[in-house]
Amino acid sequence: MPAPLPCTALRWRCDPESLPFETTADIEPVAGVIGQESAVDSLRFGLECGAPGQNVFIRGLTGTGRRTLVRRLLEQMQPCCDSKFDRCYVHNFAQPDRPSLITVPAATARTFRRRVHELAEFIRDDLTNALDSDALKARRDSLEKREKAEVEAITQPFERDLRAASLALVTIQLGPVAHTTIFPVFNTKPVPPEEFEQLRTQGRITEVEYDAFLERREAFQKRLEDVTGRIREIRRKHAQSIQSIVEETARALLGDMAREILKDFPGEDVRRFLSEVVDDVAENRLGGDGGVDPVEMYGVNIVLEHEKDGKCPIVIEGNPTILNLLGTVDREWGPRGTVRSDYRMIRAGSLLRADGGYLILDAREVLTEPGAWRALVRTLKNGVLEIVPPELSFALVTTALKPEAIPVKIRVILLGDSSLYYLLDAYDADFPHLFKVLADFDNEITREPEGVRQYAGVLARIARDESLLPFHKSAVAAVIEHGARIAARRGKLTARFSRVADIAREAAFLAKKAGRGAVLGEDVRSAVARTKARADLPSRRFREYLADGTIKVQTKGSVVGQINGLAVISAGPLTYGFPARITATIGAGSAGIVNIEGQAQLSGAIHTKGFHILGGLLRHLLQTDHPLAFSASLAFEQSYGGIDGDSASGAEICCLLSALTGIPIRQDLAITGAIDQVGHMEAIGGVNEKIEGFFDTCKDLGLTGTQGVVIPLSNAGDLMLRPDVVVACGEGKFHVYAADTVHEALEVLTGVPAGQRGEDGLYPEGTILAQAVEKAREYWMKSLYRPEVVVEEEGSEGVEEEGTA
Repeated sequence: MPAPLPCTALRWRCDPESLPFETTADIEPVAGVIGQESAVDSLRFGLECGAPGQNVFIRGLTGTGRRTLVRRLLEQMQPCCDSKFDRCYVHNFAQPDRPSLITVPAATARTFRRRVHELAEFIRDDLTNALDSDALKARRDSLEKREKAEVEAITQPFERDLRAASLALVTIQLGPVAHTTIFPVFNTKPVPPEEFEQLRTQGRITEVEYDAFLERREAFQKRLEDVTGRIREIRRKHAQSIQSIVEETARALLGDMAREILKDFPGEDVRRFLSEVVDDVAENRLGGDGGVDPVEMYGVNIVLEHEKDGKCPIVIEGNPTILNLLGTVDREWGPRGTVRSDYRMIRAGSLLRADGGYLILDAREVLTEPGAWRALVRTLKNGVLEIVPPELSFALVTTALKPEAIPVKIRVILLGDSSLYYLLDAYDADFPHLFKVLADFDNEITREPEGVRQYAGVLARIARDESLLPFHKSAVAAVIEHGARIAARRGKLTARFSRVADIAREAAFLAKKAGRGAVLGEDVRSAVARTKARADLPSRRFREYLADGTIKVQTKGSVVGQINGLAVISAGPLTYGFPARITATIGAGSAGIVNIEGQAQLSGAIHTKGFHILGGLLRHLLQTDHPLAFSASLAFEQSYGGIDGDSASGAEICCLLSALTGIPIRQDLAITGAIDQVGHMEAIGGVNEKIEGFFDTCKDLGLTGTQGVVIPLSNAGDLMLRPDVVVACGEGKFHVYAADTVHEALEVLTGVPAGQRGEDGLYPEGTILAQAVEKAREYWMKSLYRPEVVVEEEGSEGVEEEGTA
């Protein structure tokens, strides 16, 4: 029978005197990730490898602050970035609803915008004056003289013939239109045809003269139409010549300015934009701007600009909605209630801001935002960013704007847990091709001198960054011990520094409130106790129920078919243990072993599996030459919620054997541990909390000096019990036993040898298992006299584990 574990095995202690400093003010703060060499190496590969699809999925590293932690790691690695560009949008003259993209070198977008703005201001303010130059006026005068000469060459012979025929050309203004017609001449003056008609009526001209006028006018009217057409053509050509001179001069002026810009920004997209600006001005703006401000029409909207420092952009998107990832197009309301947008209203999202660098996202947050995951995958897959993708076209239909897609080069770092990783890998065909690098961050680090040193460095960094009091070495030792408690594994410390940092901050608060100059170990221990006390209402309520007898748990005496199992409940990151009374009854029958929790559908899958393993172990231990012909039932008494896990299967097999043999089990002991089908006790979780939960129950009901807990031997190295429990064990008031097999656990719980089979296959007489075999035979013999009873098999389902209640 195993002896109680010594006090030194119940809690690992970090000796403050082993720390080579007095306070954290004496040491260098540690930045970055601690004890994650393999994960950091994977992350570094993903960051530095330029091959396609080498985006990174960081698995693990749960807890707040992980995005900041990854960013700090990126800054520490300082990856070089040589593919940064500034991105701008400008007006698209051919398709105004599809703004054109301009790409310029990093840190030059503002210069480009200023140069284009100067060009637009010149067009608005100075171009008209520049076109009024003496040289241009001289060319216009020359063209006008040539036009006049050409017109006179046509009109003078015609007018001469008209005079000879007593006719004259007269121009009549009909509203905005000037009309040229032929009038007769009377007394050397042209008179309208109507007046000439009256002269005939008055007898001042003869009928012959009037008829001769009509004949002459008819003849000259055809010549007039021909002359008028020729003059119109001359004047049209003259206007074109004038316009060509003005356009030529404007293109020359603007072309010179555009070429100066192209010297510094020689890109094809810039050349095309400036050419379109010059064409638009020459073709549409020389006769007036049409109410359009050239500064607005020809402006530049910078949507992305970088510093010219060689550093890669590192973007953390905390709210990865589809709009925050892709960007947006703003809208404005017109005076008549219309909605409009243009290139100036395009805004960048985090995918564009991370162009040429790294984007850190939480996988769960991306997946919960409608459309965000699809947009992210499409951008990574195609290498281009659509600010208004197809799925947003309906929502933004009023904008009628679709900016040109932007080629992007982004390395995405997704933070998630194992379940999300396997989910994406199984159901998204693109995921394994886009996120080829897996960086597994462990939640534990090795408990060795280097790990201890790094813990101290983390506390030094927290104290420096948050202006906290320095931590005395006793406080550092207490924090390290708490890290070992959270890890609850042999030789390990927790890597969840967010929890450690919270304890450190509260300890610093307590030390400052007490007026101390440094944080001491007692401040850390107080912070740990206060943290647990704030969330221990369920635990306190359970202890009250135990004390007043509402919940029945015995901590004294011995009872057949009753055992104290141990379960845990969680409150956020904190876990509390408590005893759970398990009972077993048995009798002749064919129902097998019935799991009452399973029958009531309160048993989880793992608990059910453990219960079936219990049946297999029972067959292995008894190995009778006849069928097992009894009915047994197991139940968690006064448990009204679901139960899952297999940590109670060790207690259940012991309780069942007690009911079968009639050997009582000590009620001053509790047991936790899983089992296999050959009788080994297997490790479970929450071992510290379970031991402390039973200790608190015994303390409330009265310590007797014989009470204790049986745990699996494989959990013995995980112990980090509370100091008060360790003290009680040192004083002999409480005990912790470590059992490697069910046989050892039975001996501790009953005080009776469990028994091992001899060479003859039989157990020694008087042992627990020998009595169990004999009782099983008795039940079988009884079944022989009851023909209606069939040979039973292990019946139901149901098995328990970490006994969550």
